[in-house]
Amino acid sequence: MRRLRLPLMPVLLILLALWDLRAELQLISDHFTWVTLRAALVQHPLAVAVLLLAPDLIRRYRQKPAASRPAGSSDP
Repeated sequence: MRRLRLPLMPVLLILLALWDLRAELQLISDHFTWVTLRAALVQHPLAVAVLLLAPDLIRRYRQKPAASRPAGSSDP
């Protein structure tokens, strides 16, 4: 069975972003309005940016570092 291995840094950033948004997420889950959604986005831009960029962060951190290659060489 193959284990899903997530990189630590993006997962930590996602958890911290969700922790930052916890009060707004609870308010939105209790009673959704567009105003509460907008307020959460405006008051927590860094947390929202982390959550929006999370898939790309995970993909970039999963990539293996390239072996040292001579300058000017590129893989097709």
